[in-house]
Amino acid sequence: MVAICRPCWPFCPLLNRACARWNRPLPMTSKLSIQSSLGSLILALGVLLPGIVVAETAPLSIEFSEYRLDNGLQVLLHRDQSLPVAHVELWYHVGSKDEPAGRSGFAHLFEHLMFNGSEHWDAEYFAPLQPLGARVNGTTSTERTNYYETVPSNALELALWMEADRMGFLLPALTQEKLDNQRDVVRNERRQNYEIRPYAVSRKAIAEAIWPVSHPYHRMTIGSHEDLEAATLDDVRSFFSTWYVPNNATLVVSGDFVEEQVRAWIQQYFGPIPGGPQPSPITEASAELPEAVTVELQDDVQLPRLHWAWQSPALFAPGDAELDILSSLLTAGKASRLYRKLVYEERVAKDVQAVQYSAGLGSSYRIIATAAPGRSIEEVAVALEGELAAFLAEGPDERELERAKNNWRSSFYLRMEKVAGKAGMLQSYNHHTGNADYVATDLQRYLDVSSEGVIEWAKRILNPAHRVTVIVQPRAAVELGGAQ
Repeated sequence: MVAICRPCWPFCPLLNRACARWNRPLPMTSKLSIQSSLGSLILALGVLLPGIVVAETAPLSIEFSEYRLDNGLQVLLHRDQSLPVAHVELWYHVGSKDEPAGRSGFAHLFEHLMFNGSEHWDAEYFAPLQPLGARVNGTTSTERTNYYETVPSNALELALWMEADRMGFLLPALTQEKLDNQRDVVRNERRQNYEIRPYAVSRKAIAEAIWPVSHPYHRMTIGSHEDLEAATLDDVRSFFSTWYVPNNATLVVSGDFVEEQVRAWIQQYFGPIPGGPQPSPITEASAELPEAVTVELQDDVQLPRLHWAWQSPALFAPGDAELDILSSLLTAGKASRLYRKLVYEERVAKDVQAVQYSAGLGSSYRIIATAAPGRSIEEVAVALEGELAAFLAEGPDERELERAKNNWRSSFYLRMEKVAGKAGMLQSYNHHTGNADYVATDLQRYLDVSSEGVIEWAKRILNPAHRVTVIVQPRAAVELGGAQ
């Protein structure tokens, strides 16, 4: 249970164990699976041989049916009988952006509490599922909180019942002891991931420098120690009653199932849960561009690290795809512009990364470079400035741009090879665009990117006048310099 974006899942070992346990033979690979695998192979060749232009055979799509229960729960069903596995994914449309003042970290804290038992299963949530080979977890972001189970298809009913029980009957099993326990777990996670981890001190500094205090992204998803300590049992019950209602949730079931049977299970287990007043998540937030600022920090690290950060367009907004492509051009692979110049040729940096951190209320574009041993942050900054200026002056050539597009095209096919990946895509598109059938439109954003568009958005966003610079220096070096 983590406050970060969800990773990918390898399924083969799970499926082998599941099929052996229930003596169920693997079905023949479906046409969709064959097409997806071949597509990924062809696209991989396009990435390795970037001169290849990959032709699209047909628009990507994820077939699904959609309906709502009387209590407002939105349901999306996608059938894929390639393998005897099913995936249940439930999104509650509440994230850290929706937390009231003085209660930062509530969305993530509640994610933990949801695994501590409900009225009809008052024990660890994982216990009945993991012995079946299930993959179970939850994540919290600024935008939403999600819970998922990937199970052998003959355990699908159990996964649905477990999710329904904690949606409808968590509060009777919620105690002060559970709250105290999970609060300590979350505070320890904060120490491990935000305070002790090398260079992690930069995360809070960047968020607070880019976004004003009035913006929801100014505070971190993990929350502050003070707000977590101040949380009462009544606060937590109120948060649950407000946000964890069926009419503020979307359920996706993806994989091997009989739709009529799944609809009956969903009605049986989720249907009796009463809806509540419709909550109002934050959907808009404005922020002026920050003035150029430099923040210097010390940490227990060996090498200095430079962070540059800017405000950038929100997820799916104009410019978002162009900045993703820009990131690939700058730092994806050893032939990319910044890696080749800083790491390979000039050797001023040990590593370099450019990322568009997309989010619903606004994004941040970041370039991160770790100085090579014996090199300074000043040398790294000069090299970055020079190579970025050269790139903006000449732009990417056709070969570079096609390689970047092939990378993104391949990522779509790879996500669609697994039922969990498709479920996550349906959820994300539904949450952010209101249209779960958005995959073809999403991919087309990247295929339509031009060299001129990349340069236009790079010049617009990477403005030194609005750049946040965060420098993390080794603590020992700083102390030694001060002693001298």
